[in-house]
Amino acid sequence: MHWLQSGPEDGVPVVLVHGNLSTGRFFEHLLPGAPDRFRFVVPDMRGFGRTDPLVLDATRGLRDWSDDVRSLLTALGIEAPVHLLGWSTGGAAISHYAMDHGGVASLTYVDTVSPYGYGGVHEDGTPCFPDYAGSGGGTGSPDFVARLQAGDTGTDSPFSPRNVMNTSYWAPTHREPPEREDLLVDEVLTSLIGDGGYPGDATPSDNWPGVAPGTTGILNALSPKYCNWSAIVDLDPKPPVLWTYGEADIVVADGSAWEMGALGAAGAVPGWPGAEVFPPQPMVTQIRAVLDRYAAAGGEVRSQMFPGAGHGPFFDDAQGWASLFWAHLESASR
Repeated sequence: MHWLQSGPEDGVPVVLVHGNLSTGRFFEHLLPGAPDRFRFVVPDMRGFGRTDPLVLDATRGLRDWSDDVRSLLTALGIEAPVHLLGWSTGGAAISHYAMDHGGVASLTYVDTVSPYGYGGVHEDGTPCFPDYAGSGGGTGSPDFVARLQAGDTGTDSPFSPRNVMNTSYWAPTHREPPEREDLLVDEVLTSLIGDGGYPGDATPSDNWPGVAPGTTGILNALSPKYCNWSAIVDLDPKPPVLWTYGEADIVVADGSAWEMGALGAAGAVPGWPGAEVFPPQPMVTQIRAVLDRYAAAGGEVRSQMFPGAGHGPFFDDAQGWASLFWAHLESASR
């Protein structure tokens, strides 16, 4: 694994786990202002960045990622307790780390994927179809995948990685400095593309929209068929949780513009069977419900919505978000 590190080697360990189509470098602007008693470990996760491009076993959900984090910490000689942050896809990985490995001092969710995965489920997490059609590798845009594979750095299409990043990773009103934007586009283009990485393989389905999850790659790992971290409610002991969310997020939202139910309702994918059969997934509602149950079971949960922020509030409001995160770490380390 490739990772970035900041802070003293004997500092309190904090692991920052990035999301889909990104790398650890998406966090690096936060590190210069971090409290100096923490040791930050910021890996590139399997399938992304400069970590060995191993195939992701989607049938394990995001447990490949959580186990990789555990192996990295072991290799670095870092012992529990550790603070874990998961952005987007990373939220499922840190949840499984807490459930499978323990030794977690705190959990921070940043616009995390729903506890019931991405696409093809009702509000309570039950699948719209038994084969989980409408989720997984077959739901990725072929045009976007082709541009990733070609190393496209331009702006001539809405499916160009640069345009997708600027319209989806943060609020449309936010722009990174030109050199930083170029760097982050290059980071996205390090992603493993294909059946073992992004988007993953697919299975034909008789159910709308005609595809169901395969068994490898990141979008399949995010499918509700394999991704479910709602059992975090049963953790004992329960580490304190911070959930931050950008209110203008279009990736993880109640009616996300990237999710098949919302696309069908908007007429963008023909043949939509209607809201009773395949509703837009209420992702934020699902996250809130599970964290409310976590709190009701004795866990400490703090949530903070960032008005106007997109999928990455630590970009849109870097100073405000970082202050909240540092305070969370300090409080959970007492």
